[in-house]
Amino acid sequence: MDSHLNEKVLVVGYHGMVGSAIVRRLQGLGYRNVLTIGREDVDLLNQNAVRAYFDANAIDQVYLAAARVGGIHANNTYPADFIYDNLMIQANVIEAAHRSGVQKLLFLGSSCIYPKLAEQPMAEGVLLTGALESTNEPYAIAKIAGIKLCESYNRQHGRDYRSVMPTNLYGPHDNYHPDNSHVIPALLRRFHDAVAQCAEEVSIWGSGNPMREFLHVDDMAAASVHVMELSAEVYQNNTQPMLSHINVGTGIDCTIRELAETVAKVTGFRGALTFDSSKPDGAPRKLMDVSRLKSMGWTATINLEDGLRDAYQWFVANQMDARS
Repeated sequence: MDSHLNEKVLVVGYHGMVGSAIVRRLQGLGYRNVLTIGREDVDLLNQNAVRAYFDANAIDQVYLAAARVGGIHANNTYPADFIYDNLMIQANVIEAAHRSGVQKLLFLGSSCIYPKLAEQPMAEGVLLTGALESTNEPYAIAKIAGIKLCESYNRQHGRDYRSVMPTNLYGPHDNYHPDNSHVIPALLRRFHDAVAQCAEEVSIWGSGNPMREFLHVDDMAAASVHVMELSAEVYQNNTQPMLSHINVGTGIDCTIRELAETVAKVTGFRGALTFDSSKPDGAPRKLMDVSRLKSMGWTATINLEDGLRDAYQWFVANQMDARS
């Protein structure tokens, strides 16, 4: 019954927030042969290096969590890096997995694949139906290509390569860089510093009106393993060959203002909140339709305030590393 727990499972990008959470989840479920690689182990941009690794290891399953990621500022500043690095990582890993006979692979994408003005909540079927948000278009294009790589290997070679598209993630091992982080780690760091400095106010990018959905990374890891462990019959019955990706989220969103107020509560900040409308807001709303995943038997379990407290506790305990 538990023979799958002996399979050799490779997590690519294990140092990242998502990859490390998947490793924790697999080990917690009793998987006995979890292998991990990151950029310091194998140059994922080097096709020959990636192929050599796969050729030297008899891999049964792959979780492809490696990616170049960042917030609005990073996406605007380094668009060429974001599209090139992500395209190369995905192509190298997926092709190497196929060449070495790996039958099962899970590709992790992003909710930014959907059009900027997509009908809300965003169902999987709105993919490629409109223009993308300009601030992260290169990253989104790369992630769409990853989905289509998986689908194409399935159609041409009979592989079982699946894709999950998470909403905005946060949690332990997030990136707290002052310029290149996403909204939750950026706010946690800013409010933490404000408390330490006895600041009277905290300024937040944008109007505070855009609505966003947030998912704790431990929920993301649980969903990823759940999708990977589904039988081929269940997965195929709930997807389509050329529309095979699955949204992962809570199905609940809030305004950036509401998020900031919750972060203030979690960090103990009692000053004023101001909003800088000269900074970009991004898409007005990004809420995932998670009915496909629910029909496959999984729903999120960690609410936002509890998740933020967990993320903040990790930051406080690891802030010297997190700030680098």
